[in-house]
Amino acid sequence: MILTNSVRSLCDAFLTLVYPQTCSICRQSVERRELGVVCEECWERTQVFSDEDTLCWKCGAPSFGRVDRSKRHEVRCGRCDWLTFEAARACGLYERALRETVLTLKRQPYLPERVVKLLRRVASGEPLNNRTSIVPVPLHAERQKIRGFNQASIIGRSISRHLRLPINEVSLIRTVHSARYRAGLDAKGRSASVANAFDVVHSGLIAGERILLVDDVLTTGATAAECSSALMAAGAEDVRVLTIARTAK
Repeated sequence: MILTNSVRSLCDAFLTLVYPQTCSICRQSVERRELGVVCEECWERTQVFSDEDTLCWKCGAPSFGRVDRSKRHEVRCGRCDWLTFEAARACGLYERALRETVLTLKRQPYLPERVVKLLRRVASGEPLNNRTSIVPVPLHAERQKIRGFNQASIIGRSISRHLRLPINEVSLIRTVHSARYRAGLDAKGRSASVANAFDVVHSGLIAGERILLVDDVLTTGATAAECSSALMAAGAEDVRVLTIARTAK
C-alpha cells in the first residue's frame, strides 16, 4: 500500500508538471489528479456532508442544529413527503467542487478519485446500505446518442465493484424526451416534465430487488421519484437514491 501510494504521488507530480490542470473555479493549479478539475482549497470550501451533519432522513436535505445520533432517523424536512423513494443521500451540496465535477461529467465520462471515494463512503452507510443492485437513471436514447454516454452509468460503475453489487443498465428506460433545460422550473414544473417518462423492461431483473438508484444531482427529487415509481411498479422491494450532489432545498 505504501509503495502504491508513493508511485501514485510520483505519477501525480509528473503529470502535474507535464500536463498542468487549472482549477475551473479559481484558476490556480490543481495539485493532484485525484482532485479532478478543482484545487484543494476550493474542495475545502465545498460543503461535503459528514457523519456529523444532520440531514432529512428521507431526502438528505441539510438541516440546522444537532440531533442525537439515535434520533436522526426521525428528522424530516417536510418537503419530501410526496417523493416515492425510500431515502436519498448525496456527497454534498451542488456548489463549487461538486458542481464543477458534475458539469465536467456531463462532457466527459470521468470521475476523479476524490468523488469516487465520497460516493463509496455514502453508499456504504445508512440509509443506503443493504442494497442488492444498482440502477442508473437513464437518458433518453436520442440524448445518449448525442452525448455518447450516460453520466449516471459512470457513477454506478465507479461504485459497483467496491460495493460488490451488480449494475443493471438495461431494465429502466426513458421513454419521454423531456426538455433539456429545467433550471427555472419549480418542483411542480419539474415533476410535470418527467411524468410517466420512465418504464421498465426485463422486469424479472427488478422484482424483489433493493435498488440503489444513482444519478448526478438531486434537485426537487422529481426524476428520482418517477424512476422509483416505475421500479416499484415492476416489483422492486424498495428504492434508495445516491447522487454526487444535491441542491440546498
